[in-house]
Amino acid sequence: MTNPPNRTWEGADAYEAFMGRWSRPLAQKFLDWLQPARRAHWLEVGCGTGALTAAIFARRQPESVVACDPSVPFLEHARAQVPDDRAAFVVAGAEDLPRREGGFDAIVSGLVFNFLPDPAQVASSIRQRLGPRGLFAAYVWDYSDGMEFLRAFWEEANAADPSAAARAEHLGFSLCRPPALVSLLKTAGFAEVQTGALEIPTEFADFDDYWQPFLGGTGTGPNFVTSLDPASRDHLRERLRRRLEPAADGRIRLKARAWAVQGLAS
Repeated sequence: MTNPPNRTWEGADAYEAFMGRWSRPLAQKFLDWLQPARRAHWLEVGCGTGALTAAIFARRQPESVVACDPSVPFLEHARAQVPDDRAAFVVAGAEDLPRREGGFDAIVSGLVFNFLPDPAQVASSIRQRLGPRGLFAAYVWDYSDGMEFLRAFWEEANAADPSAAARAEHLGFSLCRPPALVSLLKTAGFAEVQTGALEIPTEFADFDDYWQPFLGGTGTGPNFVTSLDPASRDHLRERLRRRLEPAADGRIRLKARAWAVQGLAS
């Protein structure tokens, strides 16, 4: 096995092929569940390639959105997807979030919090950047039970190479469960905390449509695949091909679930 440089979250186009195509319908589900006020001033923590940013403009008519992310390629992709003067794209990590005089009305984060080294510190920082009764909401994939296409990948990867277990999302990410999300917000001082399940279909045209994004190197699974030698990579691919039986029309139909949480600044 080789050890290439860790570029897990660098390629915007590769991320779009791997996870971005599912992030967009999920962002819409999130806003339908959240039902935030229109004409609000928003801060988005970890905007990635702009799935949630675009959904905010399409569905909530914001006064402004400050979208931040530490990845310049992701920000450039997001900026191209949302050509709106009310949007500002800022290079910033979760540890150094932008501020607004009077505070933001709503702060949101999609598919980010489980990757943060100190989510509790970030949640407290977010509360300090909200105005009175400001809304904070976030969502994370349910890696333990709700991500069928990733669960299949990691189970087959671990069966072929036990070292894969150290990277498998469904074996880690304890934050990605409702009790942990509720505890996170309540500990940070948020009130009226509630959670909800967001489910979307993840449908692949054929096995190649499923497999090819794992070759892009962006994401934990693809990063693992690029670390494999060619023979090991081919072995994993064939294990997955045998496991993921297509329907009569050749399509592979799976499901994905995320958990969402929201609370108000007290």
